[in-house]
Amino acid sequence: MAFPTAYVTALSSATLRVLAYIFFRWVALNLHSSLEQILTRNLQIPGHQLPPIIYSALLIYLSSYLFTPLLTLQPAKHNSRRRKQRVPQTNGIPSEDVYIRKKNTVEHLEGLGFEIVCGGPDDTPETPTLVQDPDSDTTFELSSQNNTFNVVPDALRSMLLGFPSPTNALWGMATVAINIILVLGVLDVVYRGPMLYQSHELSFSRVGYVSDTNAKILVREPDNSQTPVYVSYRGAPSSGLGDAWKSVGTVYSLSNGTDYTATFTISGLRPSTHYEYAASKNHAGFFKTTPRAGQMPPGSKKFTFLTSSCIKPRFPYNPFQHPLSIPGLKHLAKWVPELHASFMLFLGDFIYIDVPHRFGTDAETYRREYRQVYSSPDWPGATANLPWLHVIDDHEIANDWDKQTRDPYQAAIDPFDIYHTSLNPPPALPNASYFQFTQGPASFFMMDTRRHRDPELPASAHSHGKSMLGQTQLSSLLNYLKRDEPAGVKWKFVISSIPFTRNWRMNAKDTWSNYLHERRIILEAMWDVGLRGDGIGVVVLSGDRHEFAATAFPPPKNSKWPLSATVHEFSTSPLSMFYLPLRSYWEVPGEDDVEEVCIKYAPDGNSKFGAIELEEVKGGEQGLLRFRLFVDGVESWDYVLMTPPAVSGGGRSKDAIWG
Repeated sequence: MAFPTAYVTALSSATLRVLAYIFFRWVALNLHSSLEQILTRNLQIPGHQLPPIIYSALLIYLSSYLFTPLLTLQPAKHNSRRRKQRVPQTNGIPSEDVYIRKKNTVEHLEGLGFEIVCGGPDDTPETPTLVQDPDSDTTFELSSQNNTFNVVPDALRSMLLGFPSPTNALWGMATVAINIILVLGVLDVVYRGPMLYQSHELSFSRVGYVSDTNAKILVREPDNSQTPVYVSYRGAPSSGLGDAWKSVGTVYSLSNGTDYTATFTISGLRPSTHYEYAASKNHAGFFKTTPRAGQMPPGSKKFTFLTSSCIKPRFPYNPFQHPLSIPGLKHLAKWVPELHASFMLFLGDFIYIDVPHRFGTDAETYRREYRQVYSSPDWPGATANLPWLHVIDDHEIANDWDKQTRDPYQAAIDPFDIYHTSLNPPPALPNASYFQFTQGPASFFMMDTRRHRDPELPASAHSHGKSMLGQTQLSSLLNYLKRDEPAGVKWKFVISSIPFTRNWRMNAKDTWSNYLHERRIILEAMWDVGLRGDGIGVVVLSGDRHEFAATAFPPPKNSKWPLSATVHEFSTSPLSMFYLPLRSYWEVPGEDDVEEVCIKYAPDGNSKFGAIELEEVKGGEQGLLRFRLFVDGVESWDYVLMTPPAVSGGGRSKDAIWG
């Protein structure tokens, strides 16, 4: 029978290896382990709790490993009656493998300093072997009886269970090395990037919001010897505007107050025109202004933009990659030149401040996370000439954030304002944290789903007083949905960092599924757009779930709204992160009188982004939307929507026109 240390060795080794795999594969998940949450599938894997458990498992493993050579020894007294041993035989003769196993085991024990009292390695297996520990008076009998851990070959047993091999010390060393390497990998993930790549020296520039007449440029320069910082621009060679550079402005000093950044706004530009800009320290790039509101880009007749969310450097884990590498950006970089997108709508979780370990709650800790993304060797290739627009989500603050502006919100919003708000479109209201703009054939409302959110619990999801947006933002959104758009605008896009659908059942309390009364108000306002007959379609874009799903929200049957008023949602993530090991999305027909129809569910893939292409059809009377889904760098699905007909009212006649 095996000693208890054998079981401890096997259990600690298995625990270490399984948890290390989970950590490397799903490093960013967190655990809500209450019974209620498990039963309702609000279950997530403990990413930030795992490293201490893994470290402890290694210490337990190494301690128990030292005693594991005694596994095959059974205590016995010199003169005690020995029970008869059962020895494997072939045709009445003990099998050869028993001789070999006994001989190798005895030689191994002699090498450890034990003294063979009787029964040497060349004796038959029936001959009992007594072994004396030189450090004590205890004598042991070496048993030839197979026990629980002797039923597999020594090498396989060592590699699978973490035991030392009684026949070959190299196998034992190898299995110990595996466990130590796994722990070193965990330490590498947790500490190498934050400690050794804090990116204080980061110097870069990037393009933010670009309209038909303006463009925003951010420059970071921490080296005072490189000041003053300037930005100039000119028409790109293809624009025909000449080669003369025009100065945008000069900043004579940068300070830690803005993390050594400055934002420049270029005004007086021409619509649908290519420009080139240059900044200090040889930073340069290109951008293209968008068409005027209601117009399509000249020549192409197609207006394209991208959407995704969720970035975590060095995931999935590869010890040979740069600590700040972002594989998803490589996939994006491959498609950016072909798609000719006007901008990227990035829908939150640009950083993961609390994954896999939170190093602080001060502004500098948050700033470091942003700098590390911008310092990634994969950032320039995917984003050099692609404007990025941002909304905030929970991991820029803390997981499942619902505490409005309480600490650490102010520290968290500091770098978001510096690096993202400063480059975003104009706010919907002065000093608001939500944004509104119109470009080409589409208008956009970018919601802030974190700053004004009421606590997720304990109020019911149907509570009339429970709000995700706050009254002021909700009023702004409803006014946006009600307003008339310029001629030629065919689509209204409502941007949410978290899913609008409740079909995602895992951790649903963090989504609109937990704010159903307010969601119903918004849905009815969206259906009203189709009822008015302006020929405008409403689409929700969201992220957060690390999966993709397309969902339709048709109006209730026999209601005042026509079927053509159906709202659609495309939820796309992650750009570079894990995907869930469990399936978490499914529809429940007729739930609360709101059908949420699954069009497409694509959970797998560490990198996902969508391309939305807007076109005109039928002589410009209707708009066409084509959504293209890219998973791990490969286009995997597409879907086409048409705007409702420009006919007011409801009923079958309007739906017949819609088709």
